[in-house]
Amino acid sequence: PVIGPAGASVTIVEFFDPSCEACRAFHPIVKQILAKFPDEVRLVLRYAPFHEGSDEAVRILEASRAQNKFETVLDALFEKQGEWALHGSPPDLDRAWALAGEAGLNVEAAKIAAKLPEVDAVLKQDFTDLTALVVQQTPTFFVNGKPLPEFGPEQLLALVQAEVDRAKVKAQ
Repeated sequence: PVIGPAGASVTIVEFFDPSCEACRAFHPIVKQILAKFPDEVRLVLRYAPFHEGSDEAVRILEASRAQNKFETVLDALFEKQGEWALHGSPPDLDRAWALAGEAGLNVEAAKIAAKLPEVDAVLKQDFTDLTALVVQQTPTFFVNGKPLPEFGPEQLLALVQAEVDRAKVKAQ
């Protein structure tokens, strides 16, 4: 999934897990960065389903993408993550599906779409890339291909700002 303008000069790639508490905490921060740079930055989301049951949550998200509900469902799953993905407990995926439905997803159609080979291909590609890039935790960010020098919200904003500034200088 890609959020933001295709021609943006800065691309944030985020490997995330919908069950990850840190990913949930970073979600509003990433949205603020996108709002701060609406024309300059786009977000490419990649799946890193490291937690138990997260592969099914990814299937929910991919099915929501097919219905143009991805951002709405992602927001709902993160906002109510404590209702379906309590840390240290098996996920309540029925609750995750219900939350997606409350966010406007046609759950019946989505459950069919979630099992399509295209979704399997997305998961397979993201696992291949996780291995190639040695991603071991979520969230993991790359900004224009550069990893964060140090993990944190300020560091992410600083790297994005530096890349936006660099792009503006190049354009002059």
